[in-house]
Amino acid sequence: MLTRFKSVRAKLLALVGLSAVLMLVALPMLAWFTREELVAQAGERVAAGEEAFEVELGDDITEVTLFARVLANDENTAKAIAAHDQNAALRLARRFAEAWPHLDVLLFDESGALLAQVGCDEPPKDVSRFGAAPGERGSLVRGGCEVGAGKPFSWVVQVPVASGGRVVACLPFDRTSLDNATQKTRMELAVADETASLASSSAFPLPILPAAVEGRAVLVEHQGHEWAVASFAPKPVGGGLRIVAARDVSDLSDAIRRQLLLALLVLLAATGAALVLGLRMAKLMHTALARVSHALGRLERQEYLHVEVMKTGDELEDLAHGFNAMVDGLKERDKLRHTMGKYMTEKVVAHLMAGKVHLGGEKVVVTILFTDIRSFTTISENMDANTLVALLNEYFTEMVAIVMRETGVVDKYIGDAIMAVFGAPVPQPDDAVHAVRAAVAMRAALKELNVRLVARGLPPLETGIGIHTGEVVAGNIGSEQRMEYTVIGDTVNLASRLESATKEHQVGVLISDATYQRVQHVVEARPVERIFVKGRAQPVMTWELVGLKAEAKVA
Repeated sequence: MLTRFKSVRAKLLALVGLSAVLMLVALPMLAWFTREELVAQAGERVAAGEEAFEVELGDDITEVTLFARVLANDENTAKAIAAHDQNAALRLARRFAEAWPHLDVLLFDESGALLAQVGCDEPPKDVSRFGAAPGERGSLVRGGCEVGAGKPFSWVVQVPVASGGRVVACLPFDRTSLDNATQKTRMELAVADETASLASSSAFPLPILPAAVEGRAVLVEHQGHEWAVASFAPKPVGGGLRIVAARDVSDLSDAIRRQLLLALLVLLAATGAALVLGLRMAKLMHTALARVSHALGRLERQEYLHVEVMKTGDELEDLAHGFNAMVDGLKERDKLRHTMGKYMTEKVVAHLMAGKVHLGGEKVVVTILFTDIRSFTTISENMDANTLVALLNEYFTEMVAIVMRETGVVDKYIGDAIMAVFGAPVPQPDDAVHAVRAAVAMRAALKELNVRLVARGLPPLETGIGIHTGEVVAGNIGSEQRMEYTVIGDTVNLASRLESATKEHQVGVLISDATYQRVQHVVEARPVERIFVKGRAQPVMTWELVGLKAEAKVA
């Protein structure tokens, strides 16, 4: 049983360990959720930056359009173009460019030839690069107002001049414009095509460019910083321009990592506390249950041992108190049973201990055995009291042991006589067989007893035994304060009469015909005679019990 409680401790430890494992398994999940939260918050920052960039770009496009319109509608511009005055045209372009230094400006005459330009390193020689004037809406042009290779995209606005010619204003997406946008959007920006960056802000981390995904932010670590990067096509210019936005979210990442670390520390502390408490509880429960288990094993061997109570304040403490109370009850019951067993047979004791102590009885068929010492009065007259009592005790010890061995119940002692019942309080089919086997054994034991008595100088004893089987009333008789379990009825009287008749017929054991009919298959018997019993109209056939058949002899 102790092994089972070791198993209980193992199961408790396994349960605590499982909780710890689950907590540890929860850490990667927590880290994943934390990472997702970081991505979500970084995405929100990038989305806010994209929205700010689109607003800024819309404002810039409006300025470019306004600039081109003002310059084209200036009468001095028309005069300079009409006169093919390059110096006047250049002065006009520079004056307006001072107000918008991030723009490139081209002036073309009525023939489409370049008249003047500001801001371009490699301007086109004629207007053919831009095609027919599309109006003031503008369009996205690769290279813009520059014709050299590797030039960035530009937003180009063309406005015709009244005297002929054209004003072209370009908003290039170069480092200068992107740095300017970075200050307002708080993001590093790059203009890219399918293969590489065409332009980027000064602090843009170019190695993370390939990680950009359109429509959502991804996290990339670069040189100890956490970057949220995404690509998008700004709405004001349509889908021809791909902007890559990158935002340093190291502060956000650090904050979330601190939260994760704090959560980790809390989980580890909780796990450690759970392990410590679990180990303590497992040890406590194991010790308490092991003590009960040990005491229970001793109890199975009828060793009444109290459990040392552990002050747990829970069911374990109640269990120990309850077990000790049970042990006290069993000790008291055994003490009572042992005491009662000195005055009555085990069967009657069991009957009474079962709670059947109410007054009343029931009819049962039993076999009654009476045995008496012949001429006991004469024997007692020649003995002192102590010797006489010792003789009776020695005789009763031999006879009672045989009765009880054959499952009989010693109902009472009547002086030197013994009344034994076979079949009460619990009847058995072979009660009569047990009774005759007891009678044969009692006769054999008497012979051995007489040998010892004669050797001590005491007179031998002679007994007679009468046996009858019939119906009796068995139960508790007396009062509620003092009662006795016994049997009464005509069957008892007849058994007593048969015992008395043994002396008249000079036989040792006399049984009734009712008994003989139940035991004739195991006994050797001879018919004696019919006898009349007081209270009975018909005589009773009697048989002398000679012995047991060979196969039924007592070992």
